[in-house]
Amino acid sequence: MVTILSTYSFFSPTFKCSSSSLAKLAPIQAVLFDVDGTLCDTDPIHHRAFVDLLQEINYNNGEPISEDFFIKNIAGKHNEEIAELFFPDDIPRGIKFMVDKETYFRKLAAEHITAIEGLYKVTKWIEDHGLKRAAVTNAPKPNAELMIAKLGLTDFFQAVILGDDCEHAKPHPEPYQKALEVLQVSKEHTFVFEDSVSGIKAGVAAGMPVIGITTRNPEDMLMQAKPTFLIKNYADPKLWAALEEVDKAMGAGNGAST
Repeated sequence: MVTILSTYSFFSPTFKCSSSSLAKLAPIQAVLFDVDGTLCDTDPIHHRAFVDLLQEINYNNGEPISEDFFIKNIAGKHNEEIAELFFPDDIPRGIKFMVDKETYFRKLAAEHITAIEGLYKVTKWIEDHGLKRAAVTNAPKPNAELMIAKLGLTDFFQAVILGDDCEHAKPHPEPYQKALEVLQVSKEHTFVFEDSVSGIKAGVAAGMPVIGITTRNPEDMLMQAKPTFLIKNYADPKLWAALEEVDKAMGAGNGAST
């Protein structure tokens, strides 16, 4: 697993795609993945960590934050944004709270991480086609490494791009733009898997089609970020119908552009 540590910022035109087909990307060079909620269903674990620690400080008079509040205000956001949400008048305290929360999350996650259904089927398809791949995440480095390792994907990813290593995290396109540069691939031949509004916006703004995964977030909310199409999980027939079209366009899967 490779983590890249450089910072820069630039924008590219938004990719426009009205079709569910990915065949227009052929020959495909790379596939990029978010981590939280995209490789594994971690939102319930994050939600529990927030509930427990916020109750300890009597946030909202001890009333637990709801799953709806979590989805709308926390899921997919960078920790600095979340710190400001809970502690707008004391950001250093907010940052410290988020460090404690992530430590607690890792303790919980170490025992409860499971792959999204069909994940290993799609990673095999990617490997069989010789495609490059990177994880692109707003998660802190220890979280990303834990999740990827627990899923057995440490050797699968050729790069891990962290929001913390960029000048701007998602929903800014920089993390995805950095992934393209690190892998030395073109946005015209790369697509993205994401599960949050923030992540979908980042991928689209970086000029790539994004397949949204409805792990926890409502479909109508995800569609506002303009994904190419939505799938329930990696076993979704809609995804495999699109990949079959890719195979046809690439000569029945005989190779990828390098």
